[in-house]
Amino acid sequence: MKTLQFIAAIVVVALIFGATNSINAQPGMQQPEFIRKAQPLLREGKFDEALAIYQAELDKDPKSMPALNASGVALDLKGNGIEARKFFARAIEAAPTDQAKANAQRQMAMSYGFEGDCKNTVKYEQMVFDYWVTKKDFYQQGEMYNEAARVCIDSGDLKTAEKYYVLGKKFGIQEPNINPNRVGLWDFRTEHALARLAARRGQKAKAQKHVAAAKDILDKNPEMAKAQAVFFPYLTGYVAFYGKDYKTALTDLLKANQNDAFIQCLLGQTYEKLGQPEKAKEMYVKASQVTGHNPPAAFAKPFTRKKLAQL
Repeated sequence: MKTLQFIAAIVVVALIFGATNSINAQPGMQQPEFIRKAQPLLREGKFDEALAIYQAELDKDPKSMPALNASGVALDLKGNGIEARKFFARAIEAAPTDQAKANAQRQMAMSYGFEGDCKNTVKYEQMVFDYWVTKKDFYQQGEMYNEAARVCIDSGDLKTAEKYYVLGKKFGIQEPNINPNRVGLWDFRTEHALARLAARRGQKAKAQKHVAAAKDILDKNPEMAKAQAVFFPYLTGYVAFYGKDYKTALTDLLKANQNDAFIQCLLGQTYEKLGQPEKAKEMYVKASQVTGHNPPAAFAKPFTRKKLAQL
């Protein structure tokens, strides 16, 4: 496998599907023509047409990492995880380097995330974690565990989610010569997660305690807060929603990232609780159009598919 083809395999995930889970995606690398051709089809939900383009590439090169990964992602977006994982398995098998293999394993982990399968998501994220151990990259080790935890909390496995959120911070802060802002980031992420977990468990006072701690961390780390402040109304809106304070949830969630498919789903649920089904449907339609291969998309795609079928 040529180096350029390997890099393209990584870039395809980050640039095309809006994923947060590419490994060392390198900016400025040109995408293959067949990938660019399929992009608008994915955005329009024409998955079979995009898959036909990828298959044409695989007919020429059965071990094309970009085409294998892209096929798996398109199938997950379509709702066919069983077939998607066949392509990710082929990508793992064909991977020319350990890094390429880890990237494909991460895609496999997220494929299980699209089905709310916490156990298998953790299984494959652990493989990617193990790769980063060999590189002594503690930040990425923490990232892998946080990503697994996010899938688990969204799927309702709160115990496993808590375990891996805590482990994520444990490994993340072991980064040599770690910048104070990076420490603050791990602290904020962990308090954010613990607040959401408490809210899901109906522990209102405990949730608010963690919300206050998260706010304090942002206040004490203004540089870190520049990028992270948008996640605070997501947190307060989430906690308010699970605390059945739907008016507050709506107010806060409207201050969060409106392009996040998970936020759109949460807004939809909030509108439903407030007796506004048309606005709820509008949010679900928006969320259903997500084309990422990451935790928000893994939750939003199957969730909105069911919701829109009911409305």
